[in-house]
Amino acid sequence: MPLRAIIDVGTNSVKILLAEANGREVVPVWEKSEQTRLGRGFYNTRRLQPAAIEATADAVARFADLARNSGAVSVRVVATSAARDALNADALLGAIRSAAQLETEVISGDTEAEWAFAGVASTPGWSRERILVLDVGGGSTEFILGTGGHAEFRASVALGSVRWLERIQPGDAPDAAALDACRADLAAFLEREVAPSLSAALRAGPPPDRTVGVGGSTALLALIHRGHRDFDRDLIESTCFSPDDLSRLVTRLWSLPLDQRRQLPGLPPERADVILTGAAIYEAVIRTFQLPGLGVSLRGLRFAALFC
Repeated sequence: MPLRAIIDVGTNSVKILLAEANGREVVPVWEKSEQTRLGRGFYNTRRLQPAAIEATADAVARFADLARNSGAVSVRVVATSAARDALNADALLGAIRSAAQLETEVISGDTEAEWAFAGVASTPGWSRERILVLDVGGGSTEFILGTGGHAEFRASVALGSVRWLERIQPGDAPDAAALDACRADLAAFLEREVAPSLSAALRAGPPPDRTVGVGGSTALLALIHRGHRDFDRDLIESTCFSPDDLSRLVTRLWSLPLDQRRQLPGLPPERADVILTGAAIYEAVIRTFQLPGLGVSLRGLRFAALFC
C-alpha cells in the first residue's frame, strides 16, 4: 500500500501520521507530535501570535520533510480550531506555504467532528456498535454519536484544553478550591451548551456500546494512568477509565505543582500545564451525562483524513 502523511495543525500541537493507506484500510507506520501552542494568547484578541505562527510553520516543514524522506507519495495538511477562528489565519497559511511548500486546509467544526467519528468507527470490530466519540482538542471539543459508521449527532463547541486553561488560569500549583471552581464552571458550560442537544440524541436510541476519547489528552491520560513512559499504541487503546478512575486521576493531577507534573511518566513536560484542563473536560463530560466509562482511540481525525 502507498505511504501517505497527514499533518494536523491544532491549537496546542502539530501532529503527523505516516501510514500505509488503501481506501479505509489504514496501517500506521509512525506518528509524531510537537507542541507549538498555536493558541497561546489567542483568545483575548482572536489573533495568532507571530512566534506561535513561526513555530507551527517550522514544525509542519520538519514533519513534511520527514514524510517525504520516508517515501510518502502525498502529504496533506489540515488545520482546526485556532486556524478557523483566527482573524489573521492567512498569516499562518502563508507561513506554512513558505516553510513547507504545502497548502493548508482549514476544516470546519462539523468536518472535524465527522472525521473524528469516521476514524474511530474504522476500528475493526466496531462497525455495528453505537459509539459516542469525544474529541477534546486545544480550542474545541467535538461530540459525535452514531452507529455503523453513520453519525446521527455531531456538535463542535468552543471548549478546549488551551482555551479553558487561558480562561481559568489555575497557576502552577492549583489548590482544591481551584479544581472545585473548574469542575463547577465546566458542568455549567456543558449543561448550557451541550446537554440540551446531546441528551436528546442519547435518549433517541439505546445507550452507546462505548464512549471513546480521541486526541492527545486521552492518550497521555492513558499513559499516566498506566505508569508507562513511552508511546505504546496497544497499551493506550486497551485503556478504559471508569468514572472513579478518571476523577481520581484528575484530582491527582490537580494536586501536583507544575514541576512535579513534569516528572510524571507518560506526560511530556511541555504539556504539564494543559493536561489539567484536558483531563477535567473529559471528567466533566462523563459526570454530566452519567456515562459508564471512557475508552481511548488513536484513530481520529488523522486516520479519517487519509480516506475522506
